Amino acid sequence: MQQHGEHEPDRSHHHTGHRTGHGTGHDETGGRARHEGHGAHGDHTGHGDHGHHTAHATTGWGTAVRATLHCLTGCAIGEVLGMIIGTALGWGNAPTMVLAIVLAFFFGYSLTLWAVTRAGLGLRAAVGVALAADTLSITVMEIVDNGVLLLVPGAMDAHLSDALFWGALAFAFFVAFLITTPVNKWLIGRGKGHAVVHRYH
Repeated sequence: MQQHGEHEPDRSHHHTGHRTGHGTGHDETGGRARHEGHGAHGDHTGHGDHGHHTAHATTGWGTAVRATLHCLTGCAIGEVLGMIIGTALGWGNAPTMVLAIVLAFFFGYSLTLWAVTRAGLGLRAAVGVALAADTLSITVMEIVDNGVLLLVPGAMDAHLSDALFWGALAFAFFVAFLITTPVNKWLIGRGKGHAVVHRYH
């Protein structure tokens, strides 16, 4: 009986050590899992912040200004060329203005087509992107631009060699730029307009 009693503490100690070691292993594993979980959460948060900054970068005023300058470039080329052609052919104000507007749309779309086809988009798909990206922007710009020219006294009757013609045209483009930029920002913020073009950059 005495010998049997002396062996009891050893078994108790063995089981205690087993439980302690087993528990320590679980604690270490759990600690690593929690640490990895926090790391994954940090990575996820970082990706979320990156996405937020990217979205902000593509919907801010800077992007809207660049989109408007893009449209303004096409409109300016088309309108000036249309007026030169109309003047050279001796046309009146109405047909010259119509030609200038048509060419403004043509060159506005052409700049977008050139950009997206360079990015590898096929011609048919590129035409759809250009129409979606530029139609409303160019329309607003042309309405404002030609409206201002009609309101400036003598601007429509001025010749290409007159300072009035170029001054009125520059003023009209400036006003059109100021009005079209918020329109482009609104479109881009909703994933429309030049936001469509940015998907292919």
